[in-house]
Amino acid sequence: MRVLVTGATGLIGGAVVARLIGLGHEIVAVARRTGRARRSMPAARWLALDIAAMADAQDWLPHLAGVDAVVNCAGVLQDSARDSTRGVHVDGIGALFAACERIELRRVVQVSAIGVERQAPTAFSRTKLEADRALIERDLDWVILRPSVVLGPAAYGGSALFRGLAVLPVLPVIPDAGPLQAVQLDDVVATVLFFLEPRAPSRVALDLAGPDRLSFADIIRQYRRWLGWDEPRLLRVPGPLAALLFWLGDAAGWLGWRPPLRTTARHEIRRGAVGDPRPWIELTGIVPRSLSAALASRPASVQERWFAGLYLLKPAVFIVLSLFWIVTGALSLGPAYWAGLQLVEQAGAGSLGGMLVLAGGIADIAIGIGIAVRRTSRLALWAAFAVSLFYLIAATLTLPLLWTDPLGPLVKVAPILVLNLVALAILEDR
Repeated sequence: MRVLVTGATGLIGGAVVARLIGLGHEIVAVARRTGRARRSMPAARWLALDIAAMADAQDWLPHLAGVDAVVNCAGVLQDSARDSTRGVHVDGIGALFAACERIELRRVVQVSAIGVERQAPTAFSRTKLEADRALIERDLDWVILRPSVVLGPAAYGGSALFRGLAVLPVLPVIPDAGPLQAVQLDDVVATVLFFLEPRAPSRVALDLAGPDRLSFADIIRQYRRWLGWDEPRLLRVPGPLAALLFWLGDAAGWLGWRPPLRTTARHEIRRGAVGDPRPWIELTGIVPRSLSAALASRPASVQERWFAGLYLLKPAVFIVLSLFWIVTGALSLGPAYWAGLQLVEQAGAGSLGGMLVLAGGIADIAIGIGIAVRRTSRLALWAAFAVSLFYLIAATLTLPLLWTDPLGPLVKVAPILVLNLVALAILEDR
């Protein structure tokens, strides 16, 4: 069977693609960026497409040739500089549904979100629900799956946040958080595979909810025990502070990053993610595993503890590096200009000294801004590494006494070089 999977590099989409390939199916995998995925799963035919720009059914038709079924796993948590909830969930995916109907490609599995038909407090929920309704209106053998919070061996977004928060000995408790019936990734993938079978039922919508109702803090406690750490102390986060954290997440989103703590997440957490798993069990025979059972089935590795420990340090690393370069540049252009000019003149710059100081300050600020913006962060980090290395070599050749300066200006370049390499190593989200 040939299956087209959208959102094929996401948490659910990536797992669906891997399982289908393992079963011998032919996969057409759609994602916005496919470079790494092409190398890691070369058996799939990868299409680098911006779904939000595929707003006409005609755009999809060339990619549906010979396809027997479609699985839509594409999702956008919140509107930002990079993402549009309406563009992906409604315009692009709606055009995909229309194209399927036009060529009589019957089987379409839509991965939606639990509770959207009961309460839609965010653009994420509203557009997911709009896409569900658009699919229901099509003459297709549709299936709508509405999973709760999905957890599994892979970690991205909210699932990664649980691991990161589990490191903290003092657990911040988010105010007004609703209960969660977390569902295991393997169970969600098994359900997708069930509905891709030729004789599987269709025109059904199912909640995919785990067997246990847990609080946000309960889930983090389970991960903390799994990682081998003691019971944490609880700290209730004041409402204004929580609002500030979510606002900072929104600001990072407009710089192109995808932090899990954003305004949409706040509203979705308040709503909770619960449902009745019995219709799912009765229809498919799949019995969802609890989080405790899933964690007990695989011991935590040192790699898991590394990831958990680094997760909350990652934003700190990028903020510190960005501010370091911006502030040093601003100092070079402002109060430290004359001291910088004196140094470059001592190094033999002569009449070019002033121009070199100004150029260096502007370059430092540009690097700092580049690190802060997700689209340019990798290039800016390499530029920061190169510039730091250049400063180190040039100063060693022209002002070697700086190595013995009491403040150690050249000695301190080494940690900056290493921190740049750390940032490059942890840059990717998935």
